[in-house]
Amino acid sequence: MSTAERPLAGLTGLPDAAELARLANAFFASLPGGASPQAAVGGLPAGLPSAGLPFGAQSSAAALTPDAPGPLPAVPGALGLAQGQGSRAAAAPAVVPSGGVPSGGASLGGIPPSVPPQIQAIPQAPSSLDTARGYPGVADPTAFGLPGEHELAGLLAPRHGPAQLAPSAAAPAYYFLDERRPGGAGIRVPGHQHDALQAVPLSARPALDVNLVRRDFPILAERVNGRQLIWLDNAATTQKPQAVMDRIAHFYQHENSNIHRAAHELAARATDAYEAAREKVRAFLGARSTNEVVFVRGATEAINLVAQSWGRANIGKDDEIIVSHLEHHANIVPWQRLCVEKGAKLRVIPVDDCGQVLLEEYGKLLGPRTKLVSFTQVSNALGTVTPARRIVEMAHAAGATVLVDGAQSVSHMAVDVQALDADFFVFSGHKLFGPTGIGVVYGKEALLNDMPPWQGGGNMIRDVTFEHIEYHPAPNRFEAGTGNIADAVGLGAAIDYVSALGMDNIARYEHELLAYATRLLQEVPGLRLVGTAADKASVLSFTLDGYRTEEVGAALNKEGIAVRSGHHCAQPILRRFGLETTVRPSLAFYNTCAEVDVLAAALWRLAGSRRIY
Repeated sequence: MSTAERPLAGLTGLPDAAELARLANAFFASLPGGASPQAAVGGLPAGLPSAGLPFGAQSSAAALTPDAPGPLPAVPGALGLAQGQGSRAAAAPAVVPSGGVPSGGASLGGIPPSVPPQIQAIPQAPSSLDTARGYPGVADPTAFGLPGEHELAGLLAPRHGPAQLAPSAAAPAYYFLDERRPGGAGIRVPGHQHDALQAVPLSARPALDVNLVRRDFPILAERVNGRQLIWLDNAATTQKPQAVMDRIAHFYQHENSNIHRAAHELAARATDAYEAAREKVRAFLGARSTNEVVFVRGATEAINLVAQSWGRANIGKDDEIIVSHLEHHANIVPWQRLCVEKGAKLRVIPVDDCGQVLLEEYGKLLGPRTKLVSFTQVSNALGTVTPARRIVEMAHAAGATVLVDGAQSVSHMAVDVQALDADFFVFSGHKLFGPTGIGVVYGKEALLNDMPPWQGGGNMIRDVTFEHIEYHPAPNRFEAGTGNIADAVGLGAAIDYVSALGMDNIARYEHELLAYATRLLQEVPGLRLVGTAADKASVLSFTLDGYRTEEVGAALNKEGIAVRSGHHCAQPILRRFGLETTVRPSLAFYNTCAEVDVLAAALWRLAGSRRIY
């Protein structure tokens, strides 16, 4: 093994990273004019504290150069760990102090001239080492010379197309801030008592350290086409922390049994684990009782359950169901089929040119024939966060029942179903860092018990004769047969994981990362962001002039970047913007500024060549 190939941690007699940074800063300060490391690297924003940058920090955009060597070897010290601490950390591929993603080690000089200077030397997200020097382990856009959270609305103003956001003197409200608390500086924390608000200023909350978080997700060490995997397809599915995988393995190793019926020990263990997972969902959503939590296969099955049970029992001829223009197909097709079957009408809440629902127009749709309003809390295609509480209030005032699709919201924001007052709330486990094949219907208990079962079989009945059937109350009446026991337990572990991180921490980090990514992508020539609502979650749909969306997706895949390209099962909203498809990077709390840098640099290269094949 050559010296260059040897792990840095294995060398002796070298100063640590902090000492190298100090020596480098002293060296640059001794140069004529007091040059700084930023000046040496070039292109870094003025005013960024030089003491926080290890000498030689480079943009991970350099990893896109054709001749870039492989990543640097693992340096446990970059995560603030002692040498050899943690077998998983020791086995993980490279982590560099500048943002949690290997840079490839290429020099900045290898970036094509089409990439602008601000991309050539983008500073990285602070690491654990930076935290030790007083820098928070969180993506802070102001540290990069970018606007802070209250200026995101201006960032998101469309730069392409006819619509522009009107400037506003009022700072917008964001989905992770509690707008009900005077001053709006508190964080809503999910819990059983929905009106007990945690009045904790954002500045007092502990920061999320993305480098430490990334260690918990083994798949992030994967390499794709010779590159470090950059997973930006989180709106399709999220990756799973080791704790979730370990919990599922433990279930099959020590608890595997059918539930509720057998008298032996493993049945008791399995039943306890399954019902404990139900309690975790209840607490996560802030529901009153575990009787309001029904396990299903996912949000799609959840909506179909409500349509086929509540809908068939309550929707009649000429009744009306309202959905929004933002909906996923899973929140359109079941209602459209029900309307055809019952002779009812499907009506649609329009959106403006930024992708925001038009509440005034929604109010005009409500009437005495409105029986159901079903809408998404966060758009999977645009990232728009809808004014869910207001939509629910208006529907209830008209006497309608309400279903909220939370498939895209539960991983980004705290949800409190009692404060929201939704009659039904649905989500999928795999969008919440849990397993596939498991999801949840929350329903108000009286409403669930008044609904006929959707499927029949074992576990959902109290008594059966050939003449009579007596059903269990909710939730069992909707869980016919053997359910997905192990993955329900895995979902409980995922809820434990995000709850330990804190949904407020997750929301704050992702919001700042979204602001950073929005700024960079807006500067790419010919790139049009689609969906520019002032209040949005971590989705960045776009088109790029000169390319079909599938070409952009394929080109990014060659660089190890996973994004979604297509219609995202949301054709109506894309057609509202005159499109059939978009490219959709979508962020999660384990993504970093360094990964956004790589994405932006790749898009600049594409924009500069207009064709890469």
